[in-house]
Amino acid sequence: MAKRKVLLVDDEVTVLLTMKAVLEISGFDVDTAASAIDAKRKLKLNEYQMVITDMRMESDVAGREVIQAARTAAYHPAVALLTAFPLSDDDWQEAGADKMLVKPMQTTVLLRQIEKLLETHSAKLTRLASAAAGTKKTPAKKAVAKAKKLPAKKVVVKKPVRRKKK
Repeated sequence: MAKRKVLLVDDEVTVLLTMKAVLEISGFDVDTAASAIDAKRKLKLNEYQMVITDMRMESDVAGREVIQAARTAAYHPAVALLTAFPLSDDDWQEAGADKMLVKPMQTTVLLRQIEKLLETHSAKLTRLASAAAGTKKTPAKKAVAKAKKLPAKKVVVKKPVRRKKK
């Protein structure tokens, strides 16, 4: 099985190196970025199953910029916001994240939350893909839809007329 690719974004080198090691030991392929600018560049050049980003880096909105870049990526990665300053549910969801991870966090809890997020995100992508496939009309589906719109033809079966013998 191919390793799941994660982009980890944080301006604190110790956090980057520690989380990178934890994730790699757990079977992930991890790229790192120390700024929103670097993260946005990597999001364009590579495909990731998940992006984990700090909120406050070179600016207070740097994390939001990374989230927005991930949301506009054609491959639709799961997005987790990593922060030492927890936001309300409305704030991090409004920012576009799928999950908020509060640091510091126990390794087992972190890994469990990441696995759960990847599972739910994968299921969401599958549902969206099947819904999109269901709305595309193939020639056969078009014919069926057209037939449903047409009024039903009334078929009249004429019985042969029998004449009585005299």
